[in-house]
Amino acid sequence: MTSPLFDHAKRVAGSYLQPLLEAAALRGVTAQALEQAAGLPPGALEPPPESLPADVYVRLLDIGAELANDPHFGLHVGQCVKLGTYTVYGLILLSCRHFGQVFEQTMRYEQLAHDLGRSAITIDDDIAHYTWHSNYSSAHRHLADSVFAGIRVFSNWLAGITLPANQLTLTHDGGPPELREEYVKVLGDMPLFNAEANVASFNAMMLSWPVPNADVSLYPVLQQHAEQLLQQRANNAPAITQQVHDAIVASLSGGQVRLATIAEVLKLSPRTLQRKLSDAGATFQQVLDQARFALAKEYLKRQELNLVDIAFLLGYQEQSAFNHAFKEWAGINPGAWRSG
Repeated sequence: MTSPLFDHAKRVAGSYLQPLLEAAALRGVTAQALEQAAGLPPGALEPPPESLPADVYVRLLDIGAELANDPHFGLHVGQCVKLGTYTVYGLILLSCRHFGQVFEQTMRYEQLAHDLGRSAITIDDDIAHYTWHSNYSSAHRHLADSVFAGIRVFSNWLAGITLPANQLTLTHDGGPPELREEYVKVLGDMPLFNAEANVASFNAMMLSWPVPNADVSLYPVLQQHAEQLLQQRANNAPAITQQVHDAIVASLSGGQVRLATIAEVLKLSPRTLQRKLSDAGATFQQVLDQARFALAKEYLKRQELNLVDIAFLLGYQEQSAFNHAFKEWAGINPGAWRSG
């Protein structure tokens, strides 16, 4: 089966992966089982990589739920969140004076932990509304569940008490209706499902609550470090996946593209290239498929190219192989995609 395509620009820190691995292990699912089911190379998840594509992380949530036979796997991943999950941004939250500052710093620095979505907060009269804008559709309900369960666990830990339950709305369907009591157990109340946005609403007075045991003296140092990390993200040289993608695009029309030939172009040994891709949470086949799919869509817009020509330009020896691969990627065959 053709490997899925991933957006390698969006990342998740390796530390943010830890609760997922822990929740899976508690349910008898090993990192090796997750790797195999996700089509990742052996050792891609354990030890955890420095980072991995966000698309891979979201897919691992869905795979973990399936392998563990756990309809509320996302909630249970959130329950495993710890201070280190959020990287340096977690330490910043621990140095905040009050919860209003906690939310402000979350909006600024959550990208250091992940690119899964972004936070926003608004105040309407006496009610604060925390909205999490997911970068993924509501079909991935384990993602939103893990985020809000993690926020509740971490907020309770910061406050030193069990906080009042939020009024929560979620865009997904909540899963099996007969099993939804798990939301009450983990989140303290039943959310409203199939909503327009993922929103936790609470008394705005809570924003002024102090963070007990906060070491505010560390805040300037940690903030400076976090700002440097943000700058590094902005200035990052092309990732290994982008380098491989570019080399593949330049080589495809010359015939079949293999890992060994791309490694030679990048002046790396095949083993080193494979390891670098693994560290980035990718495989050579995934990057190859991503490059082919992007090019295929461009070629299909050019009416002067027939499907045989396009298959050749993408390095396929047979048009049937291209047709099969494209249907795996897009859900329809290339002829139907072109006419649509």
